[in-house]
Amino acid sequence: MAKPQILLTNDDGIRSPGLWAAAASLSDLGFVTVTAPREQSSGMGRSLPNTSDGTIQEQRVQVNGREWSVFAVGGSPAQSVLHGVLEVLKFKPDLVVSGINYGENVASGVTISGTVGAAMEAASLGIPAMAVSLEADQKYHLSYSNDVNFLIAAEFAKRFAHLLLDRKFPQDVSLLKVDVPWDATLETPWQLTRVSRQRYYEPVAPVRTSWSEPGTVGYREAGRLEEEAENTDVYVLRKKRWVSVTPLSLDLTARVDFAELDDLMRKG
Repeated sequence: MAKPQILLTNDDGIRSPGLWAAAASLSDLGFVTVTAPREQSSGMGRSLPNTSDGTIQEQRVQVNGREWSVFAVGGSPAQSVLHGVLEVLKFKPDLVVSGINYGENVASGVTISGTVGAAMEAASLGIPAMAVSLEADQKYHLSYSNDVNFLIAAEFAKRFAHLLLDRKFPQDVSLLKVDVPWDATLETPWQLTRVSRQRYYEPVAPVRTSWSEPGTVGYREAGRLEEEAENTDVYVLRKKRWVSVTPLSLDLTARVDFAELDDLMRKG
């Protein structure tokens, strides 16, 4: 039986240690092809910027004593998936994995995440997909720091990748979002979760004296656990210290009674 074809990407960029931890682990399951953004691309969601140059540079890297051919894409995480499928592989792989990200991707901000966005783009092509993130202090989010150990998260990535390759999931499960606590071990339990509705990272205004000065909106972690439901990604990751596994759907339609809503909108 032919080994599965796995396409791996991320949003931290081609040089991220989290990407290479995932590559080494997933190679136990099948052939891994890496197409990842050339530059740091966190926070790009599922965007397909028309300003991307789309160039693809083949590079050679050492992973676990093996030399790999990898492909750095001049574009967003979602564009890296598209170039990977349409130009590098030239066929749909059996699985797309995005990660491992520096920092958790939980709550209402998941649509901002380039890690999740890449997996969503794969899912939109009908490919089983997964986004994997490791809880990390904000100071590491845009880094390539080796102070962050991705080995446990890589093992969980392999576990859930195996399930996605081996099982047929329900139709409305478009992708899996996996968030691993920083202190997880191989024995840490996992739990299916819902996306929390809270704003986990709150925006921070730029510090500047004039609007004509360059300035970007920052963010800070503001997760609240006091009134959080026990089945959300935030609660399971932060309070229980378990691995959060969230099934996501590309169907963003509100879960509401259409007859009731229609009646409300047509009144008076």
